[in-house]
Parts: sequence; structure tokens; C-alpha cells
Amino acid sequence: MILAIANQKGGVGKTTTVVNLAAAIAARKKNVLVIDLDPQANATSGLGVEPTEGVSLLGALLNQANIDDYIVGTCVERVNLIPAEVNLSGVEIEIARQEDHLHALNRVLKPIEDSHVFDYILLDCPPSLGILMTNALATADAVLIPMQCEYYAMEGLSIILQLIDRMKNFGQNPNLRAEGIIMTMYAHTRLADEVVTQVRQHYSDLVYKTVVPRSVRAGEAPSFGIPLVAYAPNTPVAKAYFDLADEFLARQRRKR
Repeated sequence: MILAIANQKGGVGKTTTVVNLAAAIAARKKNVLVIDLDPQANATSGLGVEPTEGVSLLGALLNQANIDDYIVGTCVERVNLIPAEVNLSGVEIEIARQEDHLHALNRVLKPIEDSHVFDYILLDCPPSLGILMTNALATADAVLIPMQCEYYAMEGLSIILQLIDRMKNFGQNPNLRAEGIIMTMYAHTRLADEVVTQVRQHYSDLVYKTVVPRSVRAGEAPSFGIPLVAYAPNTPVAKAYFDLADEFLARQRRKR
């Protein structure tokens, strides 16, 4: 399964979710490949890999390299990674020149998906609506949407859901679905509670039961190049990501 973790709004805990969900799923004996599509390379460094010029999807997307050459191990057992680096930002212009530019990523990932080496492929999307984001949505089976527990984030939620519908309805990815909405960076405030309540009322079962709390420790873990679930596994936020992984895997079992 290819899962895009996406929200065009930044600062919603997207990369933190990618890194920790991957590690938590791996702890359940699943093989995971994380693909960092964000030139900022935060998922790369968050999994203990130093961003390196020339080591990203860029060459494969431009038909200049084999994607298998860029798969590396990480600090987490069962989690592999295709890193990102700053030059990946140049792919926006280069891919746009290709005839079938929306499906460049799909073409590149097809051999990996068909090999069935990985149970889950997680795409860490950039916080924008550019070529890399649309390629991810054209490739993914489903989209997981992290949403910060604030009112402004609700506007971003409607935009990404509309984009998913457009990708389906205009034929770029007819089978694409919204996997779910994850409420992140939750604080015990009246405002946060109101946002969670409204989102649940409006989107019903699409919203995951697990709510990820705000945590200072979540900001510390990336500086050590370790996912939070390994850095501080007994903290509330780490436990939330383990719960999220279990809820996600349970949903997948029900859909089979």
C-alpha cells in the first residue's frame, strides 16, 4: 500500500507523523519504506540519515538513475528510506516539462510496489500544492491528513480533501481515497476541544479516534535523528503514535 501523508498547510505535524507512524508500524513487524518528497529533508534527518547532495528521487524522476540505488537503511529496524535533499526542489521545473508529468512518481515506484518487499510505502509530501504533491496524490492508494487542532487548520483540511476529489474525478487517480484525518498537536484547551468536536461532527468516521497531543519531546527527538517512539517511548505523544499505528493497521485489515 502506498500512503501519502499530506497537507498543504505547514506546521501541522506532518513529518513527525510520517517518521513516528513508520517506526510504530515497523514495531508491529511490518516492512516500511519512507519516501521523503520534501526538499527540506526533515523526514530524512528525523530517521537518522544525513541529507546528501544527489541522494534523492531527483535522478530517478528525470530518468537518469535507478530508484533502487537510493534506498537506504535508517536507525529503525524494518524502516528503509529514500532520502530528500535541497536539489529535489528543482524537480518541479524539470518534471513539468515531461509529457506525463503527473505520473512520473507512479512510473518510478511501480517496480518497488510490484516487488512486495515493503508492506507500506509512506510518502512525506511537501507543504505545497506543487508538482511533487500532485505526483504523490496521483500515485498513492490513500491519503492520511494530519490536522492541527486549530481553526485555521480547518480551512486547509477542506482544500486537501477537494484536491483528492479532483484527482479522482478528473481521472489522474480514480482509486484514490482519503484514508483518514489525524488530529495533531492537541492541547487541553477549550478551543482545541471545539475544533476536534467540529471536525468529528463534519467528517465522522474519517477522523481517527487517536488524538496526538502537543509535546516538547516531539521537538527534541529530530535533533538526535531518532523517531520519538524510540527516543521517548513512554511519553503520551509516543503512546499516541503507537495507538495510531494500531488503529491504522486495524482499518486496513477491515478493508481487505
